[in-house]
Amino acid sequence: MTDEIDVVDCTRCAELCASRSRIVNGVGPTDAALLFVGEAPGRQEDETGEPFVGRSGDVLDEALRDRGLARLDVRITNCVRCRPPDNRDPRAEELENCRSHLEREIDAVDPDVIVTLGKVPSEHLLGRSVAVTAEAGSIHDVRIAGTPRRTLVCVHPAATLYDPSQRETFAAALDAAVEFVDGGDQSQLGDF
Repeated sequence: MTDEIDVVDCTRCAELCASRSRIVNGVGPTDAALLFVGEAPGRQEDETGEPFVGRSGDVLDEALRDRGLARLDVRITNCVRCRPPDNRDPRAEELENCRSHLEREIDAVDPDVIVTLGKVPSEHLLGRSVAVTAEAGSIHDVRIAGTPRRTLVCVHPAATLYDPSQRETFAAALDAAVEFVDGGDQSQLGDF
């Protein structure tokens, strides 16, 4: 199934093609109940070919473990699959150029909840301005590629590194996602 959703070659964004060393596809089961969506690969993700590695990935992995989950129990992807130069946010046209790849992945995985990690994916998928800290943990019904999807806003794991006051907000949002998916019985999501 990953052959259907992995992007092997894409040249839609000249600047991103020039700055990437590889396309970074999503990882995790293609039938995951939870799908985490970040904005774009950073330097380490570009080097390894896996989303959310490095310090942000460590925060996410630890938060998952605290909830009885492993990285292998969830799907993790990004709005944009190529690293923007100088680690800048992806531009609107780059987000739109990669949108069909993300929609195809969401459709194939068909998660119970999509968890947006940070401002860029939250605004991209909800189609509006989002005050992430204020809205963290809130679930929204949104149409993605014509299909209604439950989308939960969450702060980016990196926010907890730069602003420790965000740790509680991050944890509460993840608790809400897990609670929504399984009513508090984590065994349905996977065993750690």
